[in-house]
Amino acid sequence: MNHPLPSGDAANSGVSWSVVAIFTAIAAFLVYSTLIPDSLRLNAVLVSVLVMITLSLMRVNVVISLITSALLAGSISDHSIKETIDSFNTGIGGGAQIALSYAMLGAFAVAISKSGIPHMLADKLAAAVGKDEDPCHLGLVRYGVTAVLLIAAICSQNIVPIHIAFIPLLVPPLLFVMARLQMDRRLIACVLTFGLVTPYMLLPVGFGSIYLNEILLSSIQRSGMETDGISPLSAMAIPAIGMVLGLLVAVFISYRGKRDYDLSRIERTESTGAGYSAKTLIVAVIALAAAFVVQLLTESMVFGGMIGFLIFSLSGVLKWEEGDDAFVEGMKMMAMVGFIMIAAAGFAQVLRDSGDINSLVKTAAALVDGSRALAALAMLIVGLLITMGIGSSFSTVPIIAVIFVPLAIQLGFSPMAVVALVGTAGALGDAGSPASDSTLGPTAGLNVDGQHNHIWDTVVPTFLHYNLPLLIFGWIAAVIL
Repeated sequence: MNHPLPSGDAANSGVSWSVVAIFTAIAAFLVYSTLIPDSLRLNAVLVSVLVMITLSLMRVNVVISLITSALLAGSISDHSIKETIDSFNTGIGGGAQIALSYAMLGAFAVAISKSGIPHMLADKLAAAVGKDEDPCHLGLVRYGVTAVLLIAAICSQNIVPIHIAFIPLLVPPLLFVMARLQMDRRLIACVLTFGLVTPYMLLPVGFGSIYLNEILLSSIQRSGMETDGISPLSAMAIPAIGMVLGLLVAVFISYRGKRDYDLSRIERTESTGAGYSAKTLIVAVIALAAAFVVQLLTESMVFGGMIGFLIFSLSGVLKWEEGDDAFVEGMKMMAMVGFIMIAAAGFAQVLRDSGDINSLVKTAAALVDGSRALAALAMLIVGLLITMGIGSSFSTVPIIAVIFVPLAIQLGFSPMAVVALVGTAGALGDAGSPASDSTLGPTAGLNVDGQHNHIWDTVVPTFLHYNLPLLIFGWIAAVIL
């Protein structure tokens, strides 16, 4: 069955946004007043994260939602406006490196586009579609496009660590082909997010090495538990199964149907295609390999992207006089992502300084009355809330490890279970937070023609298909390991 894409913001949900806002507020009030214990009613972390999520669902700009929620968190924790702003500014300073990394990755990705790889792929797929109306053939092409994007996303984490920078350059040239095939962009959002999250939480290579070894295991060791001899891959295998099941549901059940998009709006985004030749493709392969090696050696996305960019420039694929334009274009492409990540870093600092993260976890643990099963569920839910607010699992793990590890030791969890618990709690929300680069990246590529909404077409689908399975399978891992 075809699902035509409604026009206009209000039409996306089929009802007036004022009605949505009213029902959202009523539902939030009922849940908060009946399910939240009195000891958590004024918890700065809980309240501010719920407000941030609600504002984002009501389509308030994500940056505004983060800043507003940060001010609310500071107010609830009895900090003055000046103290809250100082805390927020401190966090912003920590996000500057992230913004610089994304700007460099954006410039590197623009240089990759000059080699013509994305457009070569688009040409091949367009030729495969042609004017063929055979449903079987078109179905194979649909799955081929899906597989290509999935492989690209996985490689961006473990083999060619350019993270989300490939999306705004690889996806837009494919939008016309996807529209011809009537592919639902929510499917592509789920596929890309899976490739951006699952590899780093499972495979200890590239970004996975940083997350599993340098952040997860190190944070647990610093918090009082030895992790010698523990394989993070073994600990995170069960939570990863939840991600795989969510992907299969999205591909074969939820979004397997057709959806119509306005082709005339997409054609204008394809008019800037780059030419490609054997030389440009060879240079691209060399640049990608060099960036990968430098990234591993220096553990810096900035230097990895810079080396790749220089190779494109020295080879002549990217002319010297085009260097500034490439940087500007790359920064423009990644600007919104960078601003949101900076704001999220400031919000995270306010949450840390509020002192309420500790009380949130302790209260949740007290409610389970010594039950490991209930404690695991409570800690995962808290991890979900914290990560939804911060938007980065890499930033969340050091925070929750300090609190979760002593509680887990007290409740008798094994070291393997603690690794699974903390690792899953960190990843929870990364695939469904409005401020996460794992959702912002797909939106940046899919919404170049204004036909894809960040919250309802990326965040909500990825939350339902990944965060909920992660919650279930992370709980199973914590209980049985």
